[in-house]
Amino acid sequence: MLATPGPVPVGEGWAAEVKHDGMRAAVTAVDGRWRARSRTGRDISSAFPELSVMPELLGGRRVALDGELVVLDAAGASDFSRLQERIGVREPSPRLLRTAPATLYVFDLLVIGERELLAAPYTERREMLEQLGLHGGCVDTPPFFVDAAADLYAAAQEHGLEGIVCKRLTSPYTPGQRSKTWIKTVIPHEADVVVCGWLPGRGRLRDTIGALLVGAYDRTGKLHLVGRVGSGLSGAARRQLQQQLAPLRRSRPPAGHAESVAMAAEAQANWVDPQVVARIAYRSWTSGTQLRHPVYRGVLDDRDASAAQLPD
Repeated sequence: MLATPGPVPVGEGWAAEVKHDGMRAAVTAVDGRWRARSRTGRDISSAFPELSVMPELLGGRRVALDGELVVLDAAGASDFSRLQERIGVREPSPRLLRTAPATLYVFDLLVIGERELLAAPYTERREMLEQLGLHGGCVDTPPFFVDAAADLYAAAQEHGLEGIVCKRLTSPYTPGQRSKTWIKTVIPHEADVVVCGWLPGRGRLRDTIGALLVGAYDRTGKLHLVGRVGSGLSGAARRQLQQQLAPLRRSRPPAGHAESVAMAAEAQANWVDPQVVARIAYRSWTSGTQLRHPVYRGVLDDRDASAAQLPD
């Protein structure tokens, strides 16, 4: 079951949960055996051997769970960049299991014993999930908050979390469907970046900017390419940027660009002196130097390029 993007719902009858930045996983256990599958149905059991404790934790019961696989940072928040170290690794080494241990956050119970709970309301499924006692270690059941969506959203903003998910207390579980009884609200983050170049568009955009190549400075003053931004660029914005960037053209990337992303794009990129500062919205930083899901917001004419800084 998938949540529909939207604003935080108002009114009563909603449960609110923190939206964790991880990888969706369906986990089943029966007769001492267990399986974990990705959202696409791919078997990921060998990639997350931490979950081999599931049959024991569940006391041998037949159970089907829905949850999110995460890797936590030092503050206990989900860290997608650390999870990326695990994604695609079919048999992680002991060292990787130590440095990027995975945790399964369970938020729904779909089957227990011979009983299927898909048609049961959210409140009943959550009550039965709590009775399983999955708290602590590599498997945990995060809390939910009834009729407190606005407060949880504010708390998520304050702590720099990804967002929240609100679920109707009466909602059944509809596998594979995106339902309006589950609403996910992602908290937008913003950053100032410096435009380092652009990639030409394709199709109807072939004569204009397809995506901006943007950068930011580290504490030593070195410029890093932090991503490509195509989303949010209107026709007017593309024309304005072409006019601003045309006098700044240069033949090679700005000094400091040694990243593979820049080198891969160099053959088709139009590079410029890093002078134009833009504001973008984004989901999170990956490995501290790459933006996830950046969206263009506009040019900041009153900012010097030094305003574009990598996060601490």
